[in-house]
Amino acid sequence: MTYILRALLTLLQFAFSLYLFLLMLRFIFQLVRADFYNPLSQAVVRLTNPPLKLLRRVIPGYAGIDWPCVILLFLVQGLEILLLSVVVTGQPPSLPALLVLSLADLLRLCAWLYIFFIFIVVIISWIQPGAYNPITVLLYQVTDPLLRIARRYLPDLGGLDFSPMLILLIIYLFLSLVVAPLLDWGYALNGIPIRIQ
Repeated sequence: MTYILRALLTLLQFAFSLYLFLLMLRFIFQLVRADFYNPLSQAVVRLTNPPLKLLRRVIPGYAGIDWPCVILLFLVQGLEILLLSVVVTGQPPSLPALLVLSLADLLRLCAWLYIFFIFIVVIISWIQPGAYNPITVLLYQVTDPLLRIARRYLPDLGGLDFSPMLILLIIYLFLSLVVAPLLDWGYALNGIPIRIQ
């Protein structure tokens, strides 16, 4: 593989990763009912709206889930895997491999986003508890539903909150026990590795 091709692949992965990041943020914000009028929410909506407007004409939301956003996430992730596979191996992945790998990559992205969000929330609570700005508001709105569930099962430790540690442990187990086997299964279905690490 030439240096130019490697650089182009890096740019391609960066562009796809950035757009997938924005789409996943939008999906999570809608799922947790985050503040729609928050400036960060508005920026994410503006950046992801054009293709979603088209999809919403034919695919409705249902049961509180933005299905057009879910389908767009799968389409973009699948397209990235398809393009990388064709460029690197010269052949497209099989359809079952493409579906499994897309699901695994999207679950991994969601998990890592939550890991990042929880770490930031913990750091903010140490450095500047009670700080108010648009980003911290969204971070608390996104992480609180998970942390509240963890707090129900943890004993009261007199002001010490171990819920972030419990949620991070669960997310890491999810990555090891669900996402990693899905990735291995996708690679096995295809017969060749697709992702460029």
